[in-house]
Amino acid sequence: QVQLVESGGGLVQAGGSLRLSCVASGRTFSGYTMGWFRQAPGKEREFVSAISWSGGSTHYADSVKGRFTISRDNAKNTVALQMNSLKPEDTAVYYCAADWSHYRPFNPVSGASGASYDYWGQGTQVTVSS
Repeated sequence: QVQLVESGGGLVQAGGSLRLSCVASGRTFSGYTMGWFRQAPGKEREFVSAISWSGGSTHYADSVKGRFTISRDNAKNTVALQMNSLKPEDTAVYYCAADWSHYRPFNPVSGASGASYDYWGQGTQVTVSS
């Protein structure tokens, strides 16, 4: 069992930055592929970014590529999402998720699928004003 707790959301003006963090507790964190997803009101949940268990591979949605950076610190059981050049369309609840990948090589296709993930955080609200 893994518990995920996100933090760092808030209100920011367009063009600004936020850094989301997710702390994991429970099972061995380093064996998990970690992902960030988001859901805007009235829309389906969508993939944002994922990172392999080692941190050596990352994957981004086209909509955030070049603006967002995912990272992890296995010693601290944390994964972060640095969000720069934020746009109003980035407004959503952001969720951290964990996929027990058992140290397998990173697969960006499965990493982008919510169905691959076993555990989810409660979400943190990000609001970008124009």
